[in-house]
Parts: sequence; structure tokens; C-alpha cells
Amino acid sequence: MNSFSHVARLALAVTAVVMSGCSTAGVARGVDHSEHMVSESASAAGAVATQPNDASLPAGSKTVAARLAASPRHGEYVMIARAPGRSDSLRAWVVYPERRDKAPVVVVLHEIYGLSTWIRGVADQLAADGYIAVAPDLLSGKYTLAAGDTITQAQASTLIRTLSADDVQRDITRSAEYGMALPAAKPQFGVVGFCWGGSTSFSTAVRAHPKLKGSVVYYGTSPPVAELGSVRAPVLGLYGENDARVNATIPAADSAMKALKKPFEPVILVGAGHGFLRQQDGQDGANMTATHDAWPRTLSFFRKTLGR
Repeated sequence: MNSFSHVARLALAVTAVVMSGCSTAGVARGVDHSEHMVSESASAAGAVATQPNDASLPAGSKTVAARLAASPRHGEYVMIARAPGRSDSLRAWVVYPERRDKAPVVVVLHEIYGLSTWIRGVADQLAADGYIAVAPDLLSGKYTLAAGDTITQAQASTLIRTLSADDVQRDITRSAEYGMALPAAKPQFGVVGFCWGGSTSFSTAVRAHPKLKGSVVYYGTSPPVAELGSVRAPVLGLYGENDARVNATIPAADSAMKALKKPFEPVILVGAGHGFLRQQDGQDGANMTATHDAWPRTLSFFRKTLGR
């Protein structure tokens, strides 16, 4: 497929690594993420026809609301106790697969837009593929829910800057532990994240929870090289070719992970842009092609690391 060497060539034109809205520090530093900003509530009428709706893939932003409404799977909001010392709770969306045996858990990490309808749709697709999906609202307690039981994109983008990386990782741990404690769950988990959540997914691998079996990074920046020595789980990275800001962080991480003998597979998807899984009708068809490539890779990775 697309070799990493292609990314390295692209990165030669970049003189500095720009740590931005997908920063592993949990802070969005003034970066414009409008390249994948789509209002789910505004896209239901008329626009659905422009975005294919393949049931084997997560829904794009324009079809996700209808897909969720028609889903046969059980999804629910739950409240999860936060780490000791926190009096508030963590809100999360949990979706269960339809299967007769116990399922592995996948924690789904949202973009800078918070626990949106689209992220809930990704969780539903993971459940369709056989996993218990837990999507934590990492902005819990910082806002009042907007219409549609979600948060506005503008508010989420502002609030994401206020999060502590340590608090975020504690919330991810609590989400994973909640999921693994469910009667229908196996005691192991993976994590997948998008943009800011993609960077956070890579950072979760750095934190090395003993039951973490793998992290998937969708178009998120890589951690500083100095942090990679503690990675204990395989990492799959899925990136759009037309995303130099994010891709500039890949070469150093790839070299360091190879030197450390830690599994990291970066995949560059030709012609795709940032946020391709959400905006599947973008980039003159390249985002949809990337989606058809990236999601099966995601499932193959989780089949290998978590089982089914």
C-alpha cells in the first residue's frame, strides 16, 4: 500500500513539528479544525444522498443520525465514577454487540468536538463489528448539554484546551475498567481515537495500562520521542496524505519506535484529508477510498490484538 517513505519525503519540506489541536498534551493551541467541521444536525436533509452509506463502515457525518436511529444494537448513556478525589462523574456512551459470548472492549476517543453524534456512530459500528464500545465524554462536567444531547462544536473546541493530560488519561482508564467489568465483557481493551482523540490514543499506549492490547490513531499527532520508551502496546496510525501538519510528526515517532523495537504501523492514505472518516464525501472521493481502506485495517488490528 502507501509506504512510510512517502511520508518521510513529505516531511522534508517541514522545518518544524507543529504541535497543534491534536496535541498529546490535551490542549488545542489555536489550530483551525474547520477542515472536518460538519454539523450533524444540519446535514440530515438533502445532503444524505451525497455521502454513501455502507453498513460495513462507520457512518459519515451526513448519515450518522439516521444510522443511529435505525441501529438494532443497545446503546445507552452511563455515569462512571471518576478517580479518587473527584466528586463528579464521567458521562459515557456504551454500545453492546449482538453476540452470545463475551466481547472485548474498545474505548472510543472523541475529536476536539466532544462526544458528538458522529462519535456515537463510530461506537455503534464497533458494536456491529463485535466489540463493546465505550465512548467517554472527556468534557464531562464542563458544560451544559445542547439540543440533541451533545455539545456545540465551538464550545467543545474551546473547552478541550482546558483539559489536563493526566486527567484525560485517568478518565480513559476509568472508562476501560468500567467496560471490562461489565458481565458481557472480556478483561482486555483497545483504544481508537480521532484527531485530538487520535493523539490521545497514542498517548494512552505510552501510559501502558497492563490490559491495553492496542491503540489506533486516526490523523492524530505523535507523542514526543522521549515518551515512547514506555509504550507497551502495538500502535496503528491511519493518516490522510493531505495532512502535512499531522504527518510531520510521524517520521520521528516511526524511527524511534523502530529503534525501540515497538510495533508501530503508519499508513498514509493517498489523496485523503484530515478527518476523512467523518467527511467521507470530501477530497473528490479520496476520503471515501481512504475510509474503505482504513476501517478494515482497524478491524484487522483489533482482531489480531483483542480477538473477536
